[in-house]
Amino acid sequence: MKACSLRSRGRAGTIGTGIGRTPRGRHIGVAAPLHIDHGQKVFKRMSTSLPPEPLIPELLREALRDIADPVTGKDIVTAGLLEGIEVRGGLVHVSLLTDRQRAPQMEPVRVAVEQRLSREPGVRNVSAVLTAHKPPPPEAPAAAPHAHGHAPPRPQLLADVRAVVAVASGKGGVGKSTVAVNLAVSLAMMGLRVGLLDADIYGPSLPRMLGLSRKPAVRGDRMVPLDAWGLKAMSIGFLVEEETAMIWRGPMVMGALEQMMGQVAWGPLDIMIVDMPPGTGDAQLTMAQRVALAGAVIVSTPQDVALSDARRGVRMFERTRVPVLGLVENMSYFCCPNCNHRAEIFGHGGARAEAARLGTEFLGEIPLLLDIRSSGDAGAPVAAAAPDSVAAQAFSALAQRVWAKLQGGAAAGPRIVID
Repeated sequence: MKACSLRSRGRAGTIGTGIGRTPRGRHIGVAAPLHIDHGQKVFKRMSTSLPPEPLIPELLREALRDIADPVTGKDIVTAGLLEGIEVRGGLVHVSLLTDRQRAPQMEPVRVAVEQRLSREPGVRNVSAVLTAHKPPPPEAPAAAPHAHGHAPPRPQLLADVRAVVAVASGKGGVGKSTVAVNLAVSLAMMGLRVGLLDADIYGPSLPRMLGLSRKPAVRGDRMVPLDAWGLKAMSIGFLVEEETAMIWRGPMVMGALEQMMGQVAWGPLDIMIVDMPPGTGDAQLTMAQRVALAGAVIVSTPQDVALSDARRGVRMFERTRVPVLGLVENMSYFCCPNCNHRAEIFGHGGARAEAARLGTEFLGEIPLLLDIRSSGDAGAPVAAAAPDSVAAQAFSALAQRVWAKLQGGAAAGPRIVID
């Protein structure tokens, strides 16, 4: 019988912080159920026999002419403030153009748009967002056009952050967000100034895992990140209700991600951990192009199906010239809390072998423990809630190794393997 090599020096106690709380984002209008009395039974039978009419963006646009621009007095359509309307089934998303200075004035307009369209027949959910105008660049002497017609590069975001590290995976379900949150908390417990950015627009996890349920404040033209567990955090989940489905196309996702980096008062930070969405899509490209990433940490579970996807993540960062700091094997093994028997449920050592094959460092193993799951659900990361536990020690070792590599640790950097 194989026993666990490490025993916890103290198990996490019962953690109640954040259980059962739902983030209070803005309300997305939902049509109330139609109550029909006994005298309307015939009408009810007739109406339910007909399919609902499809929503037409042009008709919704006309409905928004009822709302006035507070500056010009014209309706928001005529004033050019309506950037676009997207309709999918009964879900409506509206983009409103504004600039940073006018954002406070436009907030009532945004609310009015949601309220007005929520009254339209067939509309189930309405989401309206403010999209900032990009000011024209300052005048400069005319330069000769590039031979290939490429636009000049845009300025890098997060310039006040010493090191930006992406925590990524090739697929979902490997515990990437859990690793990202506890890595960030462990770095903060080392005395560093830490930021944590949730780049997963479609499936934000930070509000629940950090136990946060309030909206960020706005100071001037910037949002203020929320403080929790010694770090600063920002997520799209702080701005919408927990069960809201973000039905956005790629450009809208990239715009929201850029706003969370460029229009948030992060301040000077030693390190920012970015919880990336799974895969190798728009968010990954946006981060690689707009941020000077110091490196990427790839999270995988031991089995082959997860490692093959992690391999794609490594290749993607190599192609975008982002250093891969190493691989982490999450859910590496399970220790029975009763008899301390060790079981390698998903296999063991796969990430270590893959790191050797790819020529990058193996950063460590994170065990599969009940305390990690329960503390994350409770909004109290195990790295802070139970600092003496086996799980917290594993995350602390990971944080120390990542920080050492960023400071020029002794281990050799990644090399690109050409198959």
